[in-house]
Amino acid sequence: MKNENKSRVGAQALGRKIRVSVTKMRRIIDRIRNCSYEEALVSPEFMPYKACYLVSQLVLSAAANASTNLGWNKSELFIGEAWVDNSTYLRRFRPRAQGRGYPIKRPTCKVTIKLSSNFVEK
Repeated sequence: MKNENKSRVGAQALGRKIRVSVTKMRRIIDRIRNCSYEEALVSPEFMPYKACYLVSQLVLSAAANASTNLGWNKSELFIGEAWVDNSTYLRRFRPRAQGRGYPIKRPTCKVTIKLSSNFVEK
């Protein structure tokens, strides 16, 4: 009974206030969704985006949570769910003519990665 609750909960990692826009992060997350753990670690290394390192760190963190908290084997893990949400904006001001200030909004995002195990108990 205790293991059934753990399998429903799953392991997750949450990255908050990541200084990347949502659309740029989604193009990476869409490629690793429903992949195995090993494939989710390898595929961002060959993408030419700055945010790939952040995504691979989140996958490593979620796998560490799964093995430490739930006792799952890393070779049986896959990315069950992964999504990106808007977060707050960093507000900056650019000086303009005649003493005015022009607001600049720099986007941040929040990334959630949930791992599941394909291990079936008999």
